[in-house]
Amino acid sequence: MQRKSIKNSPRPLRLSDLCVSVHFQKNVSRAWFAPGVVRLLTALTEQTKQRETDMPKAGDLKRGMIVEINGEPHVVKNVDVKSPSSRGANTLYKVRFNNVQTKQKLEQTYKGEDMVKDMDFSRRAVQYLYQDGDMYTFMDVEDYSQYTLNADDLDDQLGYLVDGQEGLSALLVDGNVIGIELPQSVNLAVVETAPAMKGATATGRTKPATLVSGIEVQVPEYIAVDDVLKINTGTGKFMSRA
Repeated sequence: MQRKSIKNSPRPLRLSDLCVSVHFQKNVSRAWFAPGVVRLLTALTEQTKQRETDMPKAGDLKRGMIVEINGEPHVVKNVDVKSPSSRGANTLYKVRFNNVQTKQKLEQTYKGEDMVKDMDFSRRAVQYLYQDGDMYTFMDVEDYSQYTLNADDLDDQLGYLVDGQEGLSALLVDGNVIGIELPQSVNLAVVETAPAMKGATATGRTKPATLVSGIEVQVPEYIAVDDVLKINTGTGKFMSRA
């Protein structure tokens, strides 16, 4: 009976297969790695670099972003930028977070190049419906499901909400809504302000105006009651008439 050759039979890959030959020349060793292993190592290196690139820097943090701190999700509530007072010093970012699960507040200070770990979450387009005591209800514009948040969850965003407000996004982690993301600007009507000054221009002096949502902003003197204004939600400042 003829014995079958096992010269070319497959066998499991062993660690020794990583180096197929080793040559020594003038006391310097050189190793050749199996091509498949080289490709694998290269791919893993590229994935690691990509993950580091995808991680946001502290200088890129904005209100509403969700990051992981000590293994738990935290939402950015406020970013205070402190410019250096001396040459060569770093700009510091004092960030206020809310723990998504416990609602506990946390403050951290970072340098602009410090890396933070982001967290998977989803956005759903929503419309603000109504307020009931300290609870605020939003509706998913696609499937009409409703989300409810309390005043502490919304904090300083309350001043930009009016019944029926659109252009909002609900932020969800594991299916649970943890906050609302405002658009860059909202349109709000003026309910109280001093009479418009004749001859006032956009570059003139300003006056306080109370908006329909309850917040007060500085506006040019030509603005009158019932004017609808475009307000920057990041700075809380008047931008233009809507």
